[in-house]
Amino acid sequence: MTLPPGNLGLPLIGDTLNFLQDAQFAKKRHQQYGPIFKTSIFGQPTVFVSGSEANLFVLSHENQYFVMSWPPSMKALLGPLSLALQTGSEHQNRRKLLYQAFQPRALAGYIGGMEDITGRYLERWTQMSEFAWYPELRNYTFDVASKLLVGIDAGSETALGHYFETWCEGLFSIALDVPWTKFGKAKKCRKLLLSELEKIIRDRQQDMGEGNDALSLLISARDDDGNNLSLEELKDQVLLLLFAGHETLTSAIASFCLLLAQNPDVMAKVRAEQQQFSATEPLDLEQLKQMTYLEQVMREVLRLVPPVAGGFRQVIQACEFGGYEIPQGWSVLYEINQTHQDSSVYPEPDRFDPDRFSLERSTNAKPFSYVPFGGGLRECLGKEFARLEMKLFAARMVRECEWDLLPDQDLNLIRVPTPHPRKEPHA
Repeated sequence: MTLPPGNLGLPLIGDTLNFLQDAQFAKKRHQQYGPIFKTSIFGQPTVFVSGSEANLFVLSHENQYFVMSWPPSMKALLGPLSLALQTGSEHQNRRKLLYQAFQPRALAGYIGGMEDITGRYLERWTQMSEFAWYPELRNYTFDVASKLLVGIDAGSETALGHYFETWCEGLFSIALDVPWTKFGKAKKCRKLLLSELEKIIRDRQQDMGEGNDALSLLISARDDDGNNLSLEELKDQVLLLLFAGHETLTSAIASFCLLLAQNPDVMAKVRAEQQQFSATEPLDLEQLKQMTYLEQVMREVLRLVPPVAGGFRQVIQACEFGGYEIPQGWSVLYEINQTHQDSSVYPEPDRFDPDRFSLERSTNAKPFSYVPFGGGLRECLGKEFARLEMKLFAARMVRECEWDLLPDQDLNLIRVPTPHPRKEPHA
């Protein structure tokens, strides 16, 4: 059995710099080598695989051939007790416990807080003649995440928000632990973040976990053996929830705003659907469920610009895929963005076409051909929280605001760690 085609690049750093800097890194190599290729990134020989069959293979063999893996920078900054790094039965146990913060009853309790924060931001934006989208949306999603996950008001204006931004910037970086690098600054901010989170957690524990946020649920939650989460684990898990509930959502709703501004026909159809609903009644889960065209739009946004480009796995047992050997000890990266560009599943894949998710056209979709939240045992735990916030934000935005992009802007995306504009788009 032969190894996949490709080039491992330079000693030690391999092709890491190209991977971090070139948004077309994988696409170019797939054009050269086909659907599977090898390279070396973050000090590790890595096999890139794309397409629904590859996703099915990787995501359905968790704990048999593969376990979760992250680049060294992510491991160090997320922390050893984070759900993102836990594997096997420990991961399943903790996932079940953390799910309590995202079950339907908990989600229903978050809607009021989301509505309040969304309303405040929309009111402010309508008074501004123009502004840079991305920083505003980053503050918005952090305010929502900090309020609903840890019970902090205006989180973007606190020390937590300030440290968090620098911490995020180091997540996908070369793990060079010196003070002036992105990683060095992020590692320092991790300590400061954990200190802030410890104060919040201790205060909440004294209040016996009273509150309507995720932290209160996690403080009172017990695992199958009746044990609660330790302070150290609570800090790592809450840090992960803040990341998952903020960074990827900022990317998703920024893409929504950008794509609707660029596609006025879609904007008009979304607006027409919203006119069927009362503008004075508060939104609820049932109302949001009835917004079927908006759902198609959100699905297409996540297909065209998935907030997470792929997922890393460590190979714990040598296996074979696509006629090639994948050796034990190597990494595998299953690719979400390249899968969503498969023209055999999505004709004209570069075109923004929400109707491709209409009932008539989506019935023949291949399993694992649409994976914006991953899949299998490690599918994104906060998937429904993200979908709820995206849809609520989109509905309110379309009902209450009109927006246009200012001309002559560079709207090209940087893909790492999550897709965001190279320059801040102004509207």
